[in-house]
Amino acid sequence: MATSELAGKPAPPELLIDVAGLERDYAERIPDPAEPDQRVIFGTSGHRGTPGNATFTEVHILAITQAICDHRERAGVDGPLVLGVDTHALSASARDTALEVLLANEVHVRVQRDGQPTPTPVVSHAILDHNRERTTGLADGIVITPSHNPPEDGGFKYNATNGGPADTEITSWVEARANEILEDGNRAVRRRSLAGGDGPETVDLHAPYIEQLPEILDLDCIREAGVRIGVDPLGGSSLPLWEPIAERHGLDLEVVNDGLDPTFGFMHVDRDGRIRMDCSSRWAMAGLVELRDRFDVAFGNDPDADRHGIVVPGDGLLNPNHYLAVAIEYLLETRTDWSGESGVGKTVVTSGMIDRVLGRLGRTPWEVPVGFKWFADGLHRGSLCFGGEESAGASFLRFDGTPWSTDKDGLIMCLLAAEITARTGRHPGEHYRRLAAEFGEPAYKRIDAPADHRQKARLKRLAPGDVAAAELAGETITSKLVEAPGNHAPIGGLKVVTENGWFAARPSGTEDIYKIYAESFRDETHLDRILVDAQSIVDGALAE
Repeated sequence: MATSELAGKPAPPELLIDVAGLERDYAERIPDPAEPDQRVIFGTSGHRGTPGNATFTEVHILAITQAICDHRERAGVDGPLVLGVDTHALSASARDTALEVLLANEVHVRVQRDGQPTPTPVVSHAILDHNRERTTGLADGIVITPSHNPPEDGGFKYNATNGGPADTEITSWVEARANEILEDGNRAVRRRSLAGGDGPETVDLHAPYIEQLPEILDLDCIREAGVRIGVDPLGGSSLPLWEPIAERHGLDLEVVNDGLDPTFGFMHVDRDGRIRMDCSSRWAMAGLVELRDRFDVAFGNDPDADRHGIVVPGDGLLNPNHYLAVAIEYLLETRTDWSGESGVGKTVVTSGMIDRVLGRLGRTPWEVPVGFKWFADGLHRGSLCFGGEESAGASFLRFDGTPWSTDKDGLIMCLLAAEITARTGRHPGEHYRRLAAEFGEPAYKRIDAPADHRQKARLKRLAPGDVAAAELAGETITSKLVEAPGNHAPIGGLKVVTENGWFAARPSGTEDIYKIYAESFRDETHLDRILVDAQSIVDGALAE
């Protein structure tokens, strides 16, 4: 993909969305259930889309919310539902639509007081706080967010009673039920105006999260070391939390961008020339990267704060894979009360550097398909102490080994970077250079290749025997995987491994492409050979 000439530059006015027009399309556009792209697609990250394509409309949210209410009834979930919302332009409208359905179905809804946004990790934390030591009246949650997606997008996801993203069984049922409701013209939707009757319970969801942070992070160490911290919330839902965190725990923390604007006009343009609040993109994070030498460590979050972007002096924005390896090593060496039997979760497309770090520590990674839902139950039960994925999302346990957030938590991953800096006297980028000197410097890249619906479906169904190749980039292939080694769940594609490299190929859920992730522990030239061979191997298998 060519890099746009606008990449890394402040967003020009012509890229800004028409908020009023977007909200009008949300209310007025009617999706056609006969069109596959306009149906409810409730996958790992919930339903996402934009009104202009009739993929995220009031009709969708009515159907999805009613389907969630129906799921709660069939599953016996009768506790409060924690409703989180980010700062995208459509999130407030979708929140109001959802509330009309939830309240008509007599669901006890909890929302953040004063109408403030509520990050994904705060919702997960609140669910777990309520459900601790309970067997009945369990809470669950909804987060209205399309994550880091562009300003014109909307998103809607469901968190189960374990606090994490709902598993495949639940999301498949909700998707099917929502589409049944759509096909029937939404006649099954129960709805009432917010103007009449009791509304949701308004509580301070932020405060318990902020107050309990010392149960998972050594904030005293950060304060005593005088670590200078910079934060760019990228106009997201973490904005109202950072200054209260600093004040409550005495941190030297400066919010360098307090912009809150549904057009996200304060952003720097992403690589492809679009506005995208991706805290793992050096183009989108260019504003904070420019300030890297003002702070000992700096960081940013996406709009629902489930992702982290770590910026350090000299190096700038760290590769998410690099930071995950550093974080895992540090946590396993310092969290001495964690069970030695608890596992470390990673996805099949996350860096092999983590495998090497864990090997030195006498541990084996628990490798699963892409999607944080695969970690939620393990974090909840304590069989996992850490779960992380290559797209800058992770969470881990409290000091005492109990769960904190079973969804991705960008805030604790950011503050962990400050803790590492404080306790070791070196920032995470310096720690990664030490790991690279020990294990070799991996080269990692993701590319896209064209694929139609038939080819994408074929890729999902590949078997190891469909790959005829015996070598990849001049090395003998040691494994061909279509199931994740950790939980034997289908990875929805293919992973091929050699001694010094690997690639994984997965179909896109929203575009006519498949994604190839690759890594080499030799050099960039070897990585390029892997990518060329990977596309040849996959295209050959799809042609069968």
